[in-house]
Amino acid sequence: MRQLAVPCLFFRSGTSRGPFFLKADLPTDEITRDKVLLAAMGSPDERQIDGIGGATTLTNKVALLSPSDHPWADIDFLFAQVSITQSKVDWKPFCGNMAAGVGPAAIEKGLVKAGNCTTTVKIRNVNTNVLIEAVVLTPEGKVIYDGDTSIDGVPGTAAPILLNFMDVVGSKTGKLLPTGHRCEEIEGVEVTCIDVAIPMVIVCANSLGKTGYETNVELDADKAFLERLESIRRIAGKRMGLGNVADSVIPKFAIIAPPRYEGNITSRYFVPDVCHTAHAVSGAICVGCCSLLKGSVADGIATITGTGQETVVIEHPSGKLEVSLVTRTDGSEMIIERAGVIRTARLLLSGNVYVSSST
Repeated sequence: MRQLAVPCLFFRSGTSRGPFFLKADLPTDEITRDKVLLAAMGSPDERQIDGIGGATTLTNKVALLSPSDHPWADIDFLFAQVSITQSKVDWKPFCGNMAAGVGPAAIEKGLVKAGNCTTTVKIRNVNTNVLIEAVVLTPEGKVIYDGDTSIDGVPGTAAPILLNFMDVVGSKTGKLLPTGHRCEEIEGVEVTCIDVAIPMVIVCANSLGKTGYETNVELDADKAFLERLESIRRIAGKRMGLGNVADSVIPKFAIIAPPRYEGNITSRYFVPDVCHTAHAVSGAICVGCCSLLKGSVADGIATITGTGQETVVIEHPSGKLEVSLVTRTDGSEMIIERAGVIRTARLLLSGNVYVSSST
């Protein structure tokens, strides 16, 4: 039986990693498409020995690219989180780290023509309708990947990619505060349910018996803590209008604490049943906005001046992540105009991934 060859580019994108496909190269039938992606990644199998998945949530992600019919965007970016141990592909979430590779991939695939210095790629994330402006270095009309920019959670340095996120409020729920409250109680714990780039539940670490400075390994080892976190997350999901989220990775969850170093706030981000080894970009945008929101659980914890144009430095298990936020107030409401982050990406492989024709 012959194998099927599916063209792809394989990127380290931000602190994530995975294949980037052209949507046109995959089956149009969604059930068949999911089977192809599961086979390509080697799922379900905790080792993913028969595929190109990395056997962690951060290295088991997929990007699908296509020309956009949106009046602003050049490229449509559809993100998938592929399960490692289940035959499941989740199309609900959004990954800001994988967005870092979209601009370079679109240029490499000829979907966007490169400029002679930099190239701005306008991206619509199909999962959430978030609009992203990616500025990619393209001297002499070609993407360069080598550079002097470092991001925590990735060894070495690479060329910077600026991501400006537009229209980030209400990515899934249509509201900054889906429950209508800046702070509320779930199972005796004060939480903020917020939707900026991705729906999240944010809790002060000490209210769950943690310092917030634990490593991801320490947090993952505390099964009772993870079970309590999941119980709160499921209730919050219903309150946010997301329905039964038992089998969904959204809303995501973060515990926060005061900064220990030169940052503005400490965060531990969950995806959602294990702690991220660094921090998701979309989650950082959400935590950053929460830190500016008066009356939220972050009010009084984050060291923020609140000038309307802020760089929020979030400390995480692997270092820090900076988010640039432009906000304004309209009465008592906080309006978020733009969120920007610097990421890097590196093309690791260009070619075909092979799956069984019986898939």
